[in-house]
Amino acid sequence: MMAPGFGELVRALLNEPASVKVDEVVRYEAGYVVCAVIAGLYLLVVPTAGLCFWCCHGRRHCGGPVKMERKELACERSTFMTFLLLTTFVLLIGVVCAFVTNQRVHEQTGPSAEAVPEMLLSLRGLVSNVPQELQAVAQQFSLPQKHVLKDLDGIAMSIGSTIHSQLRSTVYETLASLRSLGQDLQVSVDHLRALNTTLLKLQDRQQDLERAVSVCREQLHDLLQEPGCQGCADSLHWAGDLELGADFGQVSHVDDVLHRLKGVPEADFSSMVQEENNTFNALPLLASLQMADMVKELKKAVAQQPRGLKTLAKAFPDWEAAYRWSQALEKVENSSRPYLKEVQRYEKYRWIVGCGLCSVVLLVVICNLVGLNLGIWELSAREDPSHSGDKGRAGARVLNVGVCLSFLFAVPLILLVFSTFLVGGNVQTLVCRSWENGELYKAHFSLTHLQFADTPGNLPSFMNLSHLLGLKKNISILLAYQQCRKGAALWSVLQLNDSYDLETYLDMSQYTANLKQVIQNLTVDLENVDLLSPAGHRDLQALQSSGLGDLQYPDFLIQIQKPVVNTDMEKLAHELEGLAQTQGSSGLGKQLQQEAHRLRNLYQEKVLPQQSLVAKLNVSVRALASSTSKLQGEASSVLDRVTRLKGTLPAWATRILRNESECFLTREMGYFSQYTVWVREEVTQHIATCQPLSGALDNGRVILCDMMADPWNAFWFCMGWCTFLLVPSIIFAIKTSKYCHPIWKRLSSSSSEETQLFHIPRVTSLKL
Repeated sequence: MMAPGFGELVRALLNEPASVKVDEVVRYEAGYVVCAVIAGLYLLVVPTAGLCFWCCHGRRHCGGPVKMERKELACERSTFMTFLLLTTFVLLIGVVCAFVTNQRVHEQTGPSAEAVPEMLLSLRGLVSNVPQELQAVAQQFSLPQKHVLKDLDGIAMSIGSTIHSQLRSTVYETLASLRSLGQDLQVSVDHLRALNTTLLKLQDRQQDLERAVSVCREQLHDLLQEPGCQGCADSLHWAGDLELGADFGQVSHVDDVLHRLKGVPEADFSSMVQEENNTFNALPLLASLQMADMVKELKKAVAQQPRGLKTLAKAFPDWEAAYRWSQALEKVENSSRPYLKEVQRYEKYRWIVGCGLCSVVLLVVICNLVGLNLGIWELSAREDPSHSGDKGRAGARVLNVGVCLSFLFAVPLILLVFSTFLVGGNVQTLVCRSWENGELYKAHFSLTHLQFADTPGNLPSFMNLSHLLGLKKNISILLAYQQCRKGAALWSVLQLNDSYDLETYLDMSQYTANLKQVIQNLTVDLENVDLLSPAGHRDLQALQSSGLGDLQYPDFLIQIQKPVVNTDMEKLAHELEGLAQTQGSSGLGKQLQQEAHRLRNLYQEKVLPQQSLVAKLNVSVRALASSTSKLQGEASSVLDRVTRLKGTLPAWATRILRNESECFLTREMGYFSQYTVWVREEVTQHIATCQPLSGALDNGRVILCDMMADPWNAFWFCMGWCTFLLVPSIIFAIKTSKYCHPIWKRLSSSSSEETQLFHIPRVTSLKL
């Protein structure tokens, strides 16, 4: 939390840096002054101790070998080696962390410095880019235009297809009736012609057959009545019935009906129906051709831009604020670029120095580890009488090298640690911590909470948001930041509705009215769909007036049901042959045989062909009798349906056209409605958005604190860790080096075995 005095200090630093007093700065930097004192003591004591060690070591007063073997020697040696080893391991961990954090600081500084101009550039576009973005939004009107123009390419085909799909059931049914009626008409006319031909043949052959049957009957009658004919009474009865049964002269002629149906059917109903079917199926293409000009005119109307959208960006308030805002941030950006380059350059030097000093500390660690290994090797080899002690002396020298390095580089190490600590600590405590918890924006004065950034006089004029935007009302930076963090738009934060009526420029009523007017002029002409050709119409009218249904088909059927000859001529011939064999007179029997043969010939030559014609006549008469009554009624019905359908098709098609046009217009207007909704949302929530403000502040905190300050503080902490651990490392290394030298051995005055260094055995006599 910022103290009141600190707010005054920051105000003075921002507005009048020359008026800041040193004692005020020291008062608020007391903790860092204490750290500076500690660093000064370190800077004084460690080099002094190093100088003393150097002089003492040069005169062999310190760091030399152990003079004599003692009981406590092994314990002391193990203790110092253990502490040196532990100190070295901790120092190794610190130097590894220092290497990592040093590299992390170096890697983050470049991107962080490059991100600052980008952040300032995004802030420049906070207001100044609004007219350009509005112009870009207005140009996006081409997207719904493209959708509508694409739909217009197929509107004629679509309308034609819809008309075809809604009319096809009725039209197909009518055409199917015409096809069926044409086929029935053809069949009926064929039957009528066959009936007339067959009737004429029957009447012509009936006369010849009647004469032949009459002659045969008279001859048989005379022959069977001769006195010598035995058993001829029964056959005489059969012979008396030998006469024609059916009389086709009694039926009426069909010449008048045939005359009325002369040339019928004139039209080929199958071809006609197929042609009309093809014409009807081509209705979508026909509609496309007929509406081509109107579609072009409609495309011209769509290609125009609404008047409001043309002036959407031009009518936006010409704020001087946009220029001031842009100029202020451009000034900050231009002035920051040299400093950012210098920061990158000095960071390179800091990185090199850091790597060098970390390498020195790592070298001290290596010296400690190598010296310890050589010392341990020396200790393990002392039991060998032939060892020379070179390993121990080398280990002591290596440890002393590490001690010298520690003394030599203690000064640059403590200077690096304190300088990085001073910068990183102030940034972390004064900026990052208060920035993260929001206290940077606030200064607490007694019981009231006033916004530091919003209090007049705290910030210079070029950093005052209300002044930069040229607004009559003061805008709270804290409130604006909080609203922007919550996703509020600059439109509502700056209350732009008072100076810019967006709905006026999104009004498309005049534009849509023009489109409706053009669409209402679309028409489809169905005159090419005739359904029934003139020849087919004449055929059906001829069928209606032909009188085909008035023929006396029952009279035909009566005669057809009668036999051609009343007597069964085959049976009579068989009877005559039987009588011929029973006659006593050979002459009479021969005559009966001849008559039987004549009857058979008459039957084969005259009666059978006549029966065949009667059967053919029966087929035609029955076909006509069963179909003509409904055929004429169907012809009348089909004619009425065709006439009525041809009259209603244009109105029906027009109604479908209007419905489809309205649906099309509704769908296309939906594109424009979606566009206006999108424009309203873009302008009020995305284009004129204050997210760059909160985003820039958050990005600034991330850049300064997360990307730079955190690894920077981690680096000085690790380096401080290593720097202060060098002190115990020096002490333990000096102590341990004494035990790495070979121990001076000398004889003791005592004869005790415990203090005697060398045991000389007593000489005894040898027995041979």
